[in-house]
Amino acid sequence: MQIGKYTVAFQINKNSYAECFRVHDDSGKNYFLKLFNMAKLSDQQLDGSANSIIEIELAATLNHPNIMRMVDRGEIVIDDQKYAYMVCNFIVGETLKAKMDRDKICSVYDMKRIISGVLNALKYLHRGDEPIIHNEIIPDNIMLDMSKNIPVPILIGFGHAQRLTADNAKLFMDGLNPFFLAPEVFKGVYSTLTDLYSVGIMMYYMLYGVVPWYVNLKNSNEDERINAVLNARKQPLLIPNVKIFELDDNLLDIIAKATDPDVNKRFQSANEFLLALSGEITAKGSSYQKFDVPKNKTATDTTVSKTNVNKGNGFADVAGMEELKKRLQDEVIDIFRKPEKYAKLHVKAPNGILLYGPPGCGKTFIGEKFAEELGCNYMYVRCSDVASPYIHGGQEKIAALFEKAKKEAPTVMFLDELDAIIADRSRHTNVSEYGEVNEFLTHLNNCADNRIIVVGATNNPKGIDPAALRSGRLDIKVYVPAPNEQSRISLLKMYLKDISTDDIDYALIARQTNGYVSKDICSLVNKAALLAVKADKEKIDMQTMLTALNERKSDLPSVSSSLLAQFENIRAEFEGKKQRNPIGFR
Repeated sequence: MQIGKYTVAFQINKNSYAECFRVHDDSGKNYFLKLFNMAKLSDQQLDGSANSIIEIELAATLNHPNIMRMVDRGEIVIDDQKYAYMVCNFIVGETLKAKMDRDKICSVYDMKRIISGVLNALKYLHRGDEPIIHNEIIPDNIMLDMSKNIPVPILIGFGHAQRLTADNAKLFMDGLNPFFLAPEVFKGVYSTLTDLYSVGIMMYYMLYGVVPWYVNLKNSNEDERINAVLNARKQPLLIPNVKIFELDDNLLDIIAKATDPDVNKRFQSANEFLLALSGEITAKGSSYQKFDVPKNKTATDTTVSKTNVNKGNGFADVAGMEELKKRLQDEVIDIFRKPEKYAKLHVKAPNGILLYGPPGCGKTFIGEKFAEELGCNYMYVRCSDVASPYIHGGQEKIAALFEKAKKEAPTVMFLDELDAIIADRSRHTNVSEYGEVNEFLTHLNNCADNRIIVVGATNNPKGIDPAALRSGRLDIKVYVPAPNEQSRISLLKMYLKDISTDDIDYALIARQTNGYVSKDICSLVNKAALLAVKADKEKIDMQTMLTALNERKSDLPSVSSSLLAQFENIRAEFEGKKQRNPIGFR
């Protein structure tokens, strides 16, 4: 499908009046495109005097690092109907909602960083004599730009935005999430303070995984939904009485103030909100009540994701990669399982393993399945789990992680994006970060004696501090490549095993999918299934697979041939420096 000079790759979402697509131009550069059906827009979404769409007109005026940027606009006729479209810069990442669906809760450090970005965007929107009110500050409208080491929050979704000074500007309520709306919005009143109320709700949601004053709205009509939400808010704000690292009374006061039903008691500007979040001013004055979480409920007192994986399938779930699995089996797993056999020659288990290779090739998945194969506990650690805004706070968190792993040993501690966690100290200018690397290095020494194996994963092995890579720390370095042809056959069979197929030539497809990683194969199979449904087929046949492969060529593979060549050079460099004794005789 062609829209102006843009080719549609796939649809992202759709609502009653518009569709969003990922598109690319003639040069192959990616963008987001929103296509509006003019006939389905409400009067509240149109600027009558200019005969234009308010969302597009507002987007054209915005230029801020925390706000999605519009780069093009136009009109088009499709099937004798008039459409308008706007094109925005492509963001590599995910929505905050997607992150929350996966992680369930957010660390205080991540929450502060994301909320600060959103407030900076609102500070920009609310400026001047004609403030723009976003009116839909929800997790779905916060994109996390992953193109840099630290995700950057980007505000999107201006479908309900209005200028505060617009004449008779009524709020378009269709599709709004009532749990994030300020009480006065239900009466048709909105302002800069209603956006800030939504930010307070989002803070609560990020910390606890649920919205405050939640009520079940299933099978309720619009009036019943509004009444249920407003009645629930007649009760005090309830805060779960759980221990969350770095959550203090000041943050709870901020949430209470931001969500106060009295607009005069709330933050009066995004800047005031930011000052409170940074600790420069206090936010006392609004009340809340703590309540004890029942023991059978999900606890939120966790710095890392820990999963008991004793009952998993282990390497049986890893398609292909036989050489990699055999190496881990021979050099690590057997030593743990049969210590008496190796003790005769004083062979000790390695302290750590480095999994390195191109992005998307399954390093995190392999780390989890490795823990299952060992039959021990699994701790997943991100950079944000050990970050702290306080001097030496990160070092204390690192020490606590290893103490926790020791108590629950045997433990596989998986460090994701290791180049950010144990970054090369020669590039540091921050004394606190330098100390955190030292803390990690200290705990890496002989951690296997405490039945802890550290597994680090990275797409940038050259960014890791060299001291972490020496013998006695990350003893074993394992290259995780893009799936080879045989592995791609295994992945195709795995993703197609529960789908009806007809004469699929797996080897032929595997030969044409060089550079495809697991997610790419999954996406290819999903595209083929979609094509089969549209063609009223009951099975996926070979022709459908080839058509899907041809249609996805503009987006896939995730790992280019140049990137593969780059990592092969890194691999050669690493293996050239590899110690003769990879399993650590001491």
